[in-house]
Formats: sequence, structure tokens, C-alpha cells
Amino acid sequence: RRDLLNKVAQLGLEMTEAPAPPLAPPEPAPVAADRKVRVLAAEDNKTNQLVFSKMVADLPIELRFANNGREAVEAYEQIAPDIIFMDISMPEMDGKEATRRIREIEMRDQRRRTPICALTAHAMSGDDTEILACGIDFYLTKPLRKAAIHQMIIENALGTAIALLINEPFAGRG
Repeated sequence: RRDLLNKVAQLGLEMTEAPAPPLAPPEPAPVAADRKVRVLAAEDNKTNQLVFSKMVADLPIELRFANNGREAVEAYEQIAPDIIFMDISMPEMDGKEATRRIREIEMRDQRRRTPICALTAHAMSGDDTEILACGIDFYLTKPLRKAAIHQMIIENALGTAIALLINEPFAGRG
């Protein structure tokens, strides 16, 4: 894992991390070596969807978009994503409520906790506390940076897939 992160750093990708959440981050969901990493991105803005899809186009992932929080909860139940990127301000159901509902489903169905990363334009002091309190694990502020998105996927979902391909255990973030 360290070699992978060093290689990413050598490529000139900035390695930054959000402030530590109040709870330990979830361990990545196991990913079968014969499938791509499933990424769910809840984003109501079509331009932002296009930008996000271009930023991750070179990663071995299966990307699905949800246009609002309600669709994000439905997609979560349908595809069991390995990681979720969640816009906070969306119509019908915002990202915080969608996250709460996903966490309820995980508890109800005894599912493994899925890493959820907020995508937010809210960068004011104190916003991070409210965002993380609803069950979100990490957050990235807009405008998004490709390196930060890649890092989030590599550290929280892709690492498991790579470990399976090389038959080594993957301990997740640490």
C-alpha cells in the first residue's frame, strides 16, 4: 500500500486528507478481483457530473450517478457501491439525509459500512462538524481536484481490488 501511495506521490498527485472524522473510517468493502470497483456519485448538477466522470475516466471503476439523495439511497440498495461521493445540497433529499438513510439500511441489513465522501461547496468553519455528524466519513470541497478524488478511491476502495489481484491482504486506511 505504501509503495502504491509513493508511486502516486511520484506522479505529482497531491496527497491531502480531510480532518479526522469522529469515528474510525470504515474498512473498504471486499471487491472481487473479477469486477470493477463500484463508485456511486450523488450529484444533481449535470455539469458537475460530466466533470466528475472525466476526472475518474482513467480509473478501473464502474461509475453510476444519482441525481438527488432519494436516487442515491435507491442506487445504494441496487448496486452495493464500494464508495459513495455525496453532494450535500440536492433536491428532494439532501446528502446528509441520504447518508443517514444509508447508515440505517447498513444497520438494518447488517451490511458493511460503505465509505461516504461528501462533495460540498460549504467550506466555512464548523460545516465539517455538521457534515461528519450525519455519518459521512470524509469530505472534499468544491471545486474538486482530480488528485483528491483519485486518492479517495485508491485509499478507500481501489486498494482492496489491487490487493485481491496480487493476493495480499489489504488493511484499509491506517
